[in-house]
Amino acid sequence: MGHPASAAPGAQEIGVPGPHRPALPALSLAALGVVYGDIGTSPLYTLSTVFDAETGLPLNAFNIVGIVSLIFWSLMILVSLKYVALVLRAHNHGEGGIMALLALAASSVAGQRRLRHMLLIVGVIGASLFFGDSVITPAISVLSAVEGLEVAAPVLKTCVVPVTLVALVALFLLQRRGTAGIGVVFGPVMVLWFVVIGIAGLVNIVAAPIILVALNPLQGLGFFLHHRWLAFVALGAVVLSLTGAEALYADMGHFGKRPIRLTWFGIVFPALALNYLGQGALLLTHPAAQQNPFYHLFPDWALFPMVALATAATVIASQAVISGTYSMAKQAMQLSFLPRMNVVHTSEQEIGQIYVPGINWILLVAVVAAVLGFGSSTALGAAYGIAVTGTMLITTFLTFFVVRYAWHYNWLLCVFATLFFFVIDATFFASNLLKIAAGGWFPLVIGAVMFTIMATWGRGWERMLAEARVRAGTTPLKSYLTTLLASSPLRVEGTAIFLTPNPDAVPHALANNLLHNHVLHERVLFLTVITKEVPYVPVAERVVARALGSGCFQVSVTYGFKDEIDLPRSLVECKVEGMSCEPIAASWFLSRATLVPKPGSGMALWRGRLFAVMLHNVGNIAAFFKLPANRVFEVGAQIEL
Repeated sequence: MGHPASAAPGAQEIGVPGPHRPALPALSLAALGVVYGDIGTSPLYTLSTVFDAETGLPLNAFNIVGIVSLIFWSLMILVSLKYVALVLRAHNHGEGGIMALLALAASSVAGQRRLRHMLLIVGVIGASLFFGDSVITPAISVLSAVEGLEVAAPVLKTCVVPVTLVALVALFLLQRRGTAGIGVVFGPVMVLWFVVIGIAGLVNIVAAPIILVALNPLQGLGFFLHHRWLAFVALGAVVLSLTGAEALYADMGHFGKRPIRLTWFGIVFPALALNYLGQGALLLTHPAAQQNPFYHLFPDWALFPMVALATAATVIASQAVISGTYSMAKQAMQLSFLPRMNVVHTSEQEIGQIYVPGINWILLVAVVAAVLGFGSSTALGAAYGIAVTGTMLITTFLTFFVVRYAWHYNWLLCVFATLFFFVIDATFFASNLLKIAAGGWFPLVIGAVMFTIMATWGRGWERMLAEARVRAGTTPLKSYLTTLLASSPLRVEGTAIFLTPNPDAVPHALANNLLHNHVLHERVLFLTVITKEVPYVPVAERVVARALGSGCFQVSVTYGFKDEIDLPRSLVECKVEGMSCEPIAASWFLSRATLVPKPGSGMALWRGRLFAVMLHNVGNIAAFFKLPANRVFEVGAQIEL
């Protein structure tokens, strides 16, 4: 991976190009629909999970005020201060999210090999936990919304799971059509959602204004000091109010910092605060509403409309997480942490709108299993927090290295800026570890599987490329060409493009082609693809070519981890004298390796076998690079690993 310049704090946002950036109100409305669906629907299940019988927390005035105070100040400290004020500044050339942060942190310590390796491991763990979060979020969000049917008509209780499954299956089936058509309604629906839940909360606050004492942080602190262990356990449910906070950072590249900050302080945070306070006020006056305090905020005539609105809001929340998972998977592929998979672009205007079929169907199976296995949002709540808090903890950890090594701030300032949040994140994470047996194992299993896949692929790919370079490096390209051209080989019309991981060595495919066909094309390109640890590489800097003489060229094509890879288009954009060619008419020569795992190769035998299986089933490399299928020639090679 490359070593780009670090993004300085306060640097110009480049997530959306300046000349084409929509107006701030339009961006803010779009951000409201995409960024805040997850955290905005958390009131559906947070308090009902906190006061569930299994937590052992009695429902009384002191506990209600204390819990609401903890929720309010958790939102204030971890979302407003940590994410909105600090983490949004740690962008990688305008892009956010755990993979962008990992790339930025790793590149900032590029000269310290061991530290960089450790950061890569930690970052991959965070990305793996995100996959667990992406399974739980659609399941718990839609399930909690549909559970409103139980409140509106108890006889419909048996319909909750089937209706939830129908909604989720339909959502995943629609993914291949893209989000452009329905995306335009996300913002207005979420505006309506936040306005409605804020007003509902305010009405109940007026009925019991004593709940406003929860705004005093001493109430939450007093609750914690009084209950101690029980309060520590309760934090595992309080953290549900923070689910989706990572989306503020992950979606920064689409909207920029200002719209995200404006919508958070302008509508989202006030609406969430009013709703949580309103639910607390309701529980103070009507303790019987404990099972589902959110829906009991509303009069009977509004229940069915609220179920419909909540379902729409949770589908939007799920859509945002699913789309984010596609995006992160694509980034992981380009950073060589995941095998290549088919990536479908669903919009001709927006490059960020993609669909990854393999990820989609895996997610659908896992989400359906979660709904059927847990059966209720309260049960899923036990499984939810551990993935969320793990990702938040790792984000804080990586942020420290960005603040220290990329921004070069004073050591004590860096520790002070991140240690405070790290301690809080660690406390929430430790609390959720207590719920492993109750369901926390589920996202951990998903995370462990994803970590094994990502770590094995990353290590195997690195070793395979190193082995290929060593094998190819025995014959330097320049001396080989000098000897070859001196023998005046038969030249044929057209262009041959050889993909090679080592630009200075003879590609295996070239040697084999000469051995079997005894000809050399009149124009030969030795092409190396590089992925840098930046989101985007400017088109003007993407292709670098150097003439080697006699119609031969050394070409490198560089992409960022969010760029769309299209080698033919990149070559067309390159203007080098004598190298003009029609990529769709050229002959593309690739090497496909067959892996033979062997003991003592520096990689555990089982991991070597796993990597070999993934490599054998890897997505079509020609499709990944957008090569013309009928112009590709693959030459096999066997590598021991």
